[in-house]
Amino acid sequence: MNDFLPTGIQLTYLVAASLFILGLKKLGSPATARQGNVVAAVGMLLAIVATLLDQQVLNYEMILLGLAIGSGIGAIAAYKVQMTEMPQMVGLLNGLGGAASALVAVAEFWRLLSHGEPVALDVNISILLDVLIGGVTFTGSMLAFAKLQGLISGSPITFPLQQPINVSLLLAYFVGSGFLLMSPDNLPVFLGVVAVSLLLGVLFVIPIGGGDMPVVISLLNSLSGIAAAAAGFVVMNNMLIIAGALVGASGLILTEIMCKAMNRTLFSVLFSAFGGASAGGAAGGTGGAAGDKAVRSIDAEEGAMMLGYARSVVIVPGYGMAVAQAQHSVRELADQLERMGVEVKYAIHPVAGRMPGHMNVLLAEANVPYTQLYDMEDINTQFDQTDVALIIGANDVVNPAARTDEKSPIYGMPILEVDRAKQAIVIKRGMSAGFAGVDNDLFYKEKTTMLFGGAKDMVAKLVSEVKQL
Repeated sequence: MNDFLPTGIQLTYLVAASLFILGLKKLGSPATARQGNVVAAVGMLLAIVATLLDQQVLNYEMILLGLAIGSGIGAIAAYKVQMTEMPQMVGLLNGLGGAASALVAVAEFWRLLSHGEPVALDVNISILLDVLIGGVTFTGSMLAFAKLQGLISGSPITFPLQQPINVSLLLAYFVGSGFLLMSPDNLPVFLGVVAVSLLLGVLFVIPIGGGDMPVVISLLNSLSGIAAAAAGFVVMNNMLIIAGALVGASGLILTEIMCKAMNRTLFSVLFSAFGGASAGGAAGGTGGAAGDKAVRSIDAEEGAMMLGYARSVVIVPGYGMAVAQAQHSVRELADQLERMGVEVKYAIHPVAGRMPGHMNVLLAEANVPYTQLYDMEDINTQFDQTDVALIIGANDVVNPAARTDEKSPIYGMPILEVDRAKQAIVIKRGMSAGFAGVDNDLFYKEKTTMLFGGAKDMVAKLVSEVKQL
């Protein structure tokens, strides 16, 4: 039995890793995402059970107590947290993952120091990397959570000599790490390295604006995985290394996808403080003109007539819909239009919202059929045949300037080409610019009409008016 146990544990790890890969594959589609989540959760359960059977685990009581407390908190959070708060929840979970990995490294360093055991070079390097990546992930994710939750400003926060300070801190980390590689039993230097890592996480996120949060969330998710893999090398656990590597790799791939969707490099997202300028455009909730550009506004009755007598409607959700929690009203409007014989589709931009897949999550909560959700590449070819594009709280992701104005800061960014539809209705509170800080040329097109007001209220009025047609 004792001879079989290590082999059985490794075989269980292999099965768990296979389930992780299968779960990630299923998470790639909204239609199979829930199945993928369950499959990956089963894999994690197997990995935990196998680890608990390892002979190195000595105190089952404390571990089971931790599992019970953590499971209870997780269950309550899953039940209480609204779908509109998922970006904050994801940021918080990324941070906790980074903190757990960093604490593993700190605990291992303390154990070796207190027992007077020599620290092997490979273990020392793993500890130092784990402290850096885990610390940055923890404080960076906590700050991202605070921005998304509105506890601090979501705008970029900059100060003089910001980048030189960041470089100096990074150099301090490497100098401290070099000293610890030569003298690994120096506790004050180790604590200094930990403090620098935590501070770097704060300075890493504060200059990033809310519109860049899809990229930041996916990057922090990747870092939490890399930190977990580093923790696996610290404690020499194969399953932790594999799981962390999978999360790290998938997060990096998603980060690259998000950057391409914004036509920006990761470097510019992290260091340019994009969106820090005050937004232009005329504020307010009325139509009229912005400079010499004419804007045509309508009321809910006119909008309902345009939608109700159309053959095809494409709904484009944006962050404004998420803030207003209007997804259920949007689903009700779509159902009413379908009962009148209108074909309804949803166009999803990769970076609409505050995390990857934000719009998909909200629409899934409202039980919108997956078959009605179309990615940008698929729906853009259909706008020419669309009677009405209904834009709800989206701005930069539908701005034609990204395609036509070489001087625009968003030029080259892939957009949803709603301006090609026969008519466009934009639901928006006012004429303020989007995250990029530029006017949206779509608002001034002859085929565009503005329906000024909050997303939830305006969609509810549209539903009421459509029912009377």
